Amino acid sequence: MRCTSCERDNPADAAFCAGCGDRLAQLCRGCDRPNAVDAAFCNGCGRPLDERVAPSPPVKAKDPREYTPKHLADKILTTKSALEGERKLVTVLFVDLKGSMDLAENI
Repeated sequence: MRCTSCERDNPADAAFCAGCGDRLAQLCRGCDRPNAVDAAFCNGCGRPLDERVAPSPPVKAKDPREYTPKHLADKILTTKSALEGERKLVTVLFVDLKGSMDLAENI
């Protein structure tokens, strides 16, 4: 691993440069961002820092229609207003009585 400060070559598992003592960082080949020595992926672009590490495939979100039974989907769509709930205007009053904590301790 090459030190970005003094350009000295260091062993691949070194955390600090043997020449200047600076903390070594892996530079991403994609965005040139410094990363921790033990990092497997870039903290800037997510690219694998070690070419031997294969990137995991992106997880595609499934469409709910693919796994929801038709009769259940129909019921959800026909009772949509019931599922959304109801909005009401309410007033809430919070009160703190002087000495209420002492009173609560005794109860």
